[in-house]
Amino acid sequence: MRMPLLALLAKEPAHGYELKMQLEQIFGEAYPSPNIGQVYVTLQRLERDGLVCSQDVVQATRPNKRVYELTEAGREALVQWMDRPSEGPRVRDDFFMKLALSQLTGSSAGLGLINRQRRHYLGLMRSLSELAEGSDRCIPRLLIEGAMLHLQADLEWLQRCQEELV
Repeated sequence: MRMPLLALLAKEPAHGYELKMQLEQIFGEAYPSPNIGQVYVTLQRLERDGLVCSQDVVQATRPNKRVYELTEAGREALVQWMDRPSEGPRVRDDFFMKLALSQLTGSSAGLGLINRQRRHYLGLMRSLSELAEGSDRCIPRLLIEGAMLHLQADLEWLQRCQEELV
């Protein structure tokens, strides 16, 4: 949540609710809507860390609003984040941990684990397909397609696990 907020503030100062709405507008239903409380807590932490500064803006007919702005340190942190490659595949996978440990117990739980995980992935794939059908915007559509490709790879990997371990 920290870096996406910094990225939005790089364009222009904004208050928490505006930032939440911008995230929802950019990513659509493909990405979980941020909790407004989480947005404000994150902004407070960013301010404490010197990455943003804020000021109260007086409004005539409404309560004052706190507007946040990127600091030079925040701009530098954003550049570093953008330049750094994102994490690759996760090696510490909860499902695989269960599967590997079920092999140690000598139980036949492995096939059940694989089948439950496969059903879960297929359910996620169906949900994403429905989301994709309703998405006419580029960013949400690409996010959904990427998630579906990851799920497809995970399904193929489950088949390999079944062939090798069960």
